[in-house]
Amino acid sequence: MPAISFEFFPPKTDEQREQLDRTARLLKGRGPDYVSVTFGAGGSTLSYTGETVARLHREHGLDVAPHLSCMGGTRAEIAELLDGYRAAGYRRLVALRGDLPSGMASPGDFRYAAELVSFIRQHSGRHFHIEVAAYPETHPQADDALADLQHFKAKVDAGADGAITQYFYNADAYFRFLDDVRRLGVEVPVVPGIMPIGNFSQLKRFSDACGAEIPRWIAKRMQAPTATMPKRSANWPPTSSRSCASACSTAARRGCTSTRSTAPRRRRRCWSACRSKRVSIKRGFELPVRPRGLSCAACVSSLLLPHCSFPAGCCPLPPPRRRACIAASAPTARRCSPTSPAPR
Repeated sequence: MPAISFEFFPPKTDEQREQLDRTARLLKGRGPDYVSVTFGAGGSTLSYTGETVARLHREHGLDVAPHLSCMGGTRAEIAELLDGYRAAGYRRLVALRGDLPSGMASPGDFRYAAELVSFIRQHSGRHFHIEVAAYPETHPQADDALADLQHFKAKVDAGADGAITQYFYNADAYFRFLDDVRRLGVEVPVVPGIMPIGNFSQLKRFSDACGAEIPRWIAKRMQAPTATMPKRSANWPPTSSRSCASACSTAARRGCTSTRSTAPRRRRRCWSACRSKRVSIKRGFELPVRPRGLSCAACVSSLLLPHCSFPAGCCPLPPPRRRACIAASAPTARRCSPTSPAPR
């Protein structure tokens, strides 16, 4: 299992603290490497951050990484925080520039996160493992993408051990960012940040402010009324290329030979669809290699068709995929028709 960490916002009320405790107990079972606690702009949640870090470390036995923002802070204040964290036994930090709070005239003694990282190394040596921020889709205040990459490299050159990205929903942006920083000679780990979608309206406002792109297909899906969303059926096999690839990778886990892998949740969903179609995938069964020029749906269909329980004229695949499906497994496609209507 890959390394994982969770980020907490410091609670301010007793009710929120109870929720923090419940969540921490639940997430501890996932075996995180560490958990981090955010730090408000200009230290606006500073007292709550220290209290929350101590609570998670002392009461829940979690390895903690307090966020440390330099915006609005002085060298003396940052040094005092570092000494306190070191005395408490913390070994990780997430060093950030942060945002200047409304009404604050001076940014403090540090203008950029690279300056903060450099100061931490001067003051505390190698005691802390320092994570910094990365922006696959470019920081909203950067002059351009190249300037943003250079700022990131400056943080690593100052002594950062790794980076955590701003959340993203476009995976290509993350992989392109990795390629770009590797070409600049940056070799530290860059961990992708994940933001589960709970409140979409809130997420959209936050994304507009931080520069994270929400793909159109996600926005359209989240904006659709719940009543109009199609219901999933256990008898409806995977039809999209991603779901088909999921079925392929699930088959691989059961002993088949496959060409792709994907998220565990999709694997479970697709394997459930396979079971509902009475597909018996036994260890040692070899999944056919996807023919060049055919969609992944054809690859999976060649696996499903020999066991297909749909009668003639009831194939749920749309006609283009149905034709590819038949082409991929013609000997076993006697029940299917390329022109038969899909069920509504």
